[in-house]
Amino acid sequence: MKATAIKLSILATAVASIFVGAYGGAHLASSAHAESGAPAITAVAPVAGTVAAPVMALPNFQSIVERYGPAVVNISVEGTVKTAARMQSPFGRIDPNDPFYDFLRRFGPQFQVPQGEQVKRGLGSGFIISADGVILTNAHVVEDASQVTVKLTDKREFKAKVLGVDKPTDVAVLKIDAHDLPTVPLGDPTQTKVGDWVLAIGSPFGFENSVTAGIVSAKSRSLPDEGYVPFIQTDVAINPGNSGGPLLNLKGEVVGINSQIFSQSGGYQGLSFAIPINVAAQVKDQLLAHGKVTRGRLGVAIQDLNQGLAESFGLDSARGALVSNVEADSPAAKAGLEAGDVILKFDGQPVAASSELPSRVAAVPPGKAVTLDVWHKGKARSVTVTVGEMKPAQVASAESGSPDRGRLGVAVRPLNPQEQQEVETRGGLLVLDSSGPAARAGIEQGDVILAVNGKPVTNAEDLRRQVAGAGKHVALLIQRNDARIFVPIELG
Repeated sequence: MKATAIKLSILATAVASIFVGAYGGAHLASSAHAESGAPAITAVAPVAGTVAAPVMALPNFQSIVERYGPAVVNISVEGTVKTAARMQSPFGRIDPNDPFYDFLRRFGPQFQVPQGEQVKRGLGSGFIISADGVILTNAHVVEDASQVTVKLTDKREFKAKVLGVDKPTDVAVLKIDAHDLPTVPLGDPTQTKVGDWVLAIGSPFGFENSVTAGIVSAKSRSLPDEGYVPFIQTDVAINPGNSGGPLLNLKGEVVGINSQIFSQSGGYQGLSFAIPINVAAQVKDQLLAHGKVTRGRLGVAIQDLNQGLAESFGLDSARGALVSNVEADSPAAKAGLEAGDVILKFDGQPVAASSELPSRVAAVPPGKAVTLDVWHKGKARSVTVTVGEMKPAQVASAESGSPDRGRLGVAVRPLNPQEQQEVETRGGLLVLDSSGPAARAGIEQGDVILAVNGKPVTNAEDLRRQVAGAGKHVALLIQRNDARIFVPIELG
């Protein structure tokens, strides 16, 4: 009994020593942070006699928030939207459980409420980038606003003027009449790596200057209908009201503008997207200088390559941007680009995926000549393109496919002259039915097959012959609705 008590006493003393040592280490780390002003890193001291594990860095964002939080503003907007004319019952709103509900809804008297206007209010965030009152936010925050109010952390409020809006990048520039305002520095998103710590400051659901943190989940994300922004994806908690607020790195520099979330509930689910600040800064400079944004244009529709398409075109890996359509008289057409070409480099910089190309082309001033490294019919070549001015662009995404009842599994017929005119082609085969490899690739009735491995097809025999001479994979160029896309088919 006594021996047991002694052992317990020794064990308790050892445990107490460990806790005292851990507290001392944490206290020293906290003191060092207070003196240096840098984010603190909490380290766990290893227990004597054990192998030291890698130190886990847990940043303290307090100094960043204290220094740059005052430069983040709350934005409230007010505007009017037109409401359509509608029919309304003189009995007002009827309870659906009312036994006469269905009768009155279908046969009761109605009168027309004329078209009118409805007041629209919204909240968002922004941040000050110059001491004289220039503010960056999202375009959708101030869209259709007749009045924009900016509130600072010191409770001062200002009426803001919208200097410019660019919907394709979702960037807006505001100005308030004030001086000596706190600002936040702009960083370099290209130096931000996946896994880096980042934090967001904004007004989610109207809760002003709320701070959330997380890591960079991915870079250069392409979102539907957002082809000109290579988004930064994070797991930072972003909710309605955070839009337009800054995404900051551990240096306190803005690397992005929080813009979108992917959610089924309307709230945070771990997928947040920010506009890289270098993209926003270019837009801001053009809006301030010219009041509008001009973008470069090649005049091509592009899509990603997968392994099947890469093998079909003889590439060693699935990289680059596959050209699925070239607009007539466009800069790309004048330079000799064709459907089936793969753009591997743009102006000397590799193109890893098609999502990278639109933003790079858009950033080039119209009229400038650039060099493209292109994979053309199994060989590498360089072409020089004089970039034009952007028109509404079409970027195809390939999720589906096309092709012949034999090896492919499709029944086809040639297009008649009227159909050829509608599709703007001299050949083409209309898919009447699909099965086998074609159906597995997603080919549907109504698709139009234009080419096989870059060679046009005009009749079913052309299609059979070209497919018979192919290997295990074939790339079909099809037209579905208004988009032309390449579809890889695994023939087996």
